[in-house]
Amino acid sequence: MFSTLHQAARQVGEVIVGKDVQIRQALACLLAGGHLLIEDVPGVGKTTLAQALAMSLGLQWKRQQFTSDLLPADVAGMSVYDRASASFVFHPGPLFTQVLLADEINRATPKTQSGLLEAMEERQVSLDGVTHALPQPFFVIATQNCQHQAGTFPLPESQLDRFLMCITLGYPDPAAERALLLGLDRRAMLQTLAPVLQAGQLLAMQAALRQLHVAGVLADYVLALVHATRGGELFAEGLSPRAALALLQAARAWAALAGRDHVTPDDVQAVLLPVCAHRLRPRQGGQSSAALLRQLLLATPA
Repeated sequence: MFSTLHQAARQVGEVIVGKDVQIRQALACLLAGGHLLIEDVPGVGKTTLAQALAMSLGLQWKRQQFTSDLLPADVAGMSVYDRASASFVFHPGPLFTQVLLADEINRATPKTQSGLLEAMEERQVSLDGVTHALPQPFFVIATQNCQHQAGTFPLPESQLDRFLMCITLGYPDPAAERALLLGLDRRAMLQTLAPVLQAGQLLAMQAALRQLHVAGVLADYVLALVHATRGGELFAEGLSPRAALALLQAARAWAALAGRDHVTPDDVQAVLLPVCAHRLRPRQGGQSSAALLRQLLLATPA
């Protein structure tokens, strides 16, 4: 069932050269039903990766450029008075799609960012006392510029917690960058991408993911990693129960992509950093949350 995703990974890999691990991480995130945050400097292919994923998965998608003057209604939609019916009619915004490409999400103000909280968690939008369900499946693939760059607003902890994974692309290696320089234009390549599956197939894969076997000792290992972040020595606040569920679900997706029907400690270790690093804040400066998680991983027996 999951072999189709390998075809999607190969197709995306033709556009985003030399980033096989990040492509697999992104597919695992979407397979697990989560939202994806891609953080890096401008120009390394964040938006191109998001577009290639949406096209390859055969999902309806819309792109929204986040700017400082963007309002929540510009994303979610608004009710407009209709003279003919003498009533307000709801006009859905770009949020009403299966994949929302939220480009440079941290260039919007916190007010606009907060407009995504209900949608990302509940898959619905409440406006004017009416709840509107979002299409299924629903994913947010957001790109974020580095925090030190001008014109950015840091994402609050509640927003970061709604992203199942946060990944970085980094600069390409010399061979990949040479292929990029001598190859076809990436925008033109995007137009040639054909969907390799349909929305119904993806929903079936997500449902099948819950059938993967998780042994009791593996659940104990996940809990040991989560509880180790709560001691207060390394991080200001530890991982929440929602983060623990996210870690296990991402490990299930990683195992499924490897063709296994059970989850192993290797799967948990493979997704620990992209699932947990952005949710944690070091108690003291000098080391990143990713570096501290690597130490914690070495200190926690599998």
